[in-house]
Amino acid sequence: MASLPTVRLKHAGIFVTDFPTMFDFYVKLFGFQVSDRVDAGERQTAFLTNDPASHHTFVIGTGRPVGSPSTVHQISFYVDTLDDVRRYWRAVKADGRARKWYTTTHGNAWSLYFWDPEDNRIEIYTDTPWHIPQPAGLDIDLDQSDDEIYRQTEAYVRADPAFEPIGEWQKKTAKNLGIDGYKPKE
Repeated sequence: MASLPTVRLKHAGIFVTDFPTMFDFYVKLFGFQVSDRVDAGERQTAFLTNDPASHHTFVIGTGRPVGSPSTVHQISFYVDTLDDVRRYWRAVKADGRARKWYTTTHGNAWSLYFWDPEDNRIEIYTDTPWHIPQPAGLDIDLDQSDDEIYRQTEAYVRADPAFEPIGEWQKKTAKNLGIDGYKPKE
């Protein structure tokens, strides 16, 4: 079988029950811009973006039956720094609509998890400079300084016998994917 081209996830969408509440939640908390919106009676859909090169990066639409449980494992949004994760943590707490939340390091990422008004799990994360096998998790306190969180996370990952710098893991993964000459980000 011939190799298929590499795919990149560019957008995701979820069905919602209470469209106005969910629309307000995602637009206000994440600052999404509305690319297009359909309001056709019971059918409502919003195409949302935070990337001028992408018509939509997130879509919400009616269609989830009232009272049905979420089938979303998680919706993950990447940010550039640990402080960005911290800023979302503060915003989520101040917003007050998240049903619950917690913060953790997976060794390879620092993450904030919270549940939206319809109980879909959201993750805001950034990468660490390390890799350990997953699943892994250690609670972190985002009231601590970046230095304290880095030290705590580094101690956690170095205790794992399979620990390695993320660049080494990336090079091995690139080789396994048949990508020649891959250079990890510095």
